[in-house]
Amino acid sequence: MHVTTADKRATFRKMHESGCFILPNPVDVGSAKALQHLGFKAIASSSAGFAWTIGKADNHVSVEDVCQHLAALSSAVDIPVNADFEGGFAVEPDKVADNVERCVRTGVAGLSIEDSTGDKDKPLYDRALAVERIKASRKAIGDSGTLLVGRCEAYLWGVTDLKLVIDRLTAYADAGADCLYAPGLRSREDIAAVVKAVAPKPFNLLIGASGLSLQEAQDLGVRRISVGGSLARAAWGGFMRAAKEMAEKGTFTELGSGYPGGELNKMFG
Repeated sequence: MHVTTADKRATFRKMHESGCFILPNPVDVGSAKALQHLGFKAIASSSAGFAWTIGKADNHVSVEDVCQHLAALSSAVDIPVNADFEGGFAVEPDKVADNVERCVRTGVAGLSIEDSTGDKDKPLYDRALAVERIKASRKAIGDSGTLLVGRCEAYLWGVTDLKLVIDRLTAYADAGADCLYAPGLRSREDIAAVVKAVAPKPFNLLIGASGLSLQEAQDLGVRRISVGGSLARAAWGGFMRAAKEMAEKGTFTELGSGYPGGELNKMFG
């Protein structure tokens, strides 16, 4: 049975109503299909993971590249895809809105907008501008059913001010964000505080820094868990170990730890 974009968006919204689910991050069509094969009910793109597949650094890809990637992911699987849409690939709210419209047309079920500037001296957009960017994104999404995730990047840029994070996330919720996200939170206390502050809207946890299990995150009230570029780094770890061994030693033992080709052919067959 063909699963439509509308079906995926409705399913994705339903998934955010209760419980906690893992939202793993593929890097390409093959890894997206593999995650669906393993039983995950939704996936999310990774800006870093995708960038590395085309030989670029994170945050150095074009909106054209990203939209092509998102369209490929969305058409390859029957489960919802959440887009890591970075900062909307623009500063001004109206230009962010234009790009969000493009993103929605790729068939994604959700998309996130960040508030980081990329400038280490002033890492976050002014609060008022950040809120306007979320409002513009909400308007651009319209009645498509696409879920909007508001992200506060403060902790990733060394601004470890929990009050600031909570203030921004609640403002993004008021501006129309359906789900809130603050990557970099580590302690159970901070996570629980943010979950409580944004409730009843769902909170997305980036699992790396906290080290929590699915059950532990759920116990704190987290609604969904993503892993960012971690799966991509794990794959690159195996690749680079094997390649370095060949280059530096002229031996091939690391190749023995690869996933069986027969199993891959069976999965993709």
